[in-house]
Amino acid sequence: MVEGVARVEGERLGEFDLIARYFAPLATEAAALGLRDDAAVLRPPEGQEIVLSCDTIVEGVHFLKEDPPESIGHKALAVNLSDLAAKGARPYVYLLALSLPADAASSWLEAFASGLRALQELSGIALVGGDTTATPGPLSVTVTALGLIPQGRAVLRLGAKEGDRLYVSGTIGDAYLGLRVLKQPALGRFWGLSEDDTAFVVDRYRRPNPRTDLALLVRNFAQGAIDVSDGLMGDIEKLARVSHGSALIEASRVPFSQPAQKALAREPELLEALVTAGDDYEIVAAVPEMSGDAFETEARAKGTSVTMIGRMDGSSGEARLIGPDGNTVKLGAKSFSHF
Repeated sequence: MVEGVARVEGERLGEFDLIARYFAPLATEAAALGLRDDAAVLRPPEGQEIVLSCDTIVEGVHFLKEDPPESIGHKALAVNLSDLAAKGARPYVYLLALSLPADAASSWLEAFASGLRALQELSGIALVGGDTTATPGPLSVTVTALGLIPQGRAVLRLGAKEGDRLYVSGTIGDAYLGLRVLKQPALGRFWGLSEDDTAFVVDRYRRPNPRTDLALLVRNFAQGAIDVSDGLMGDIEKLARVSHGSALIEASRVPFSQPAQKALAREPELLEALVTAGDDYEIVAAVPEMSGDAFETEARAKGTSVTMIGRMDGSSGEARLIGPDGNTVKLGAKSFSHF
């Protein structure tokens, strides 16, 4: 799993020591071979297909240097679990590639591993291998997650059809607000956010909640789905394009938390950022009209909020946001882009 060494509070750990101390306890699947080999040996259950997702988070891009290590571990795994949920897959196992600054402290590694462990226990996934290297650059964490799904049942982006209802889970834009107040604390006061409000949006940025509990409903009801990682409007447009359709989203239907509503009341211009900034890790599902009510009912029974925000419509490949006046809201970039 590891090449190179890391410095841990003055002690220079070799690769096997680092694995044994911090990551072997996370390898609860027999397939991991106790992380004592350079590969895992998987035997998927009969009749199941494997869904794979790989995401990298980098210090200064996806998280701040000052963020707690627990939240960094949580986020690295959560963003991949979100992808699996959008496919209707249940979490199975994951690989971890960690590019670690040489001066990392043992307390940091311990907390990072505890963040992974807590989300593992909630989701039912387990570590089976990976790689750890020292780096002179910023901390970088890559997770490759594998999920299981019955053969032929994966929910792809390209399945959405004209007339489908478009639902989104949870609330949108909280992570954007959390990042803004971390960088500019005075904004919280300007927006009228309480201490609890601020803590809520910061937690939404640092510790996204992958909608693993929706995976079965996505599989049973949705014709197409996508997780909202780069921005609500941009990700819906990706779904629309590969489905050879278009989408109409009603701004008045987009679900916003109470802190976001306070911020919008003070600064209405925030609407564009909230629906395009990303880091929400909610699920957008395209559900046939006849199945929409049942989808809502079953989601409520699971204690998960889903909101119908629009429909698939036409074939332009665009996602349009319609304001309360019935006119299209002009947006700049519809989603975050690395390039």
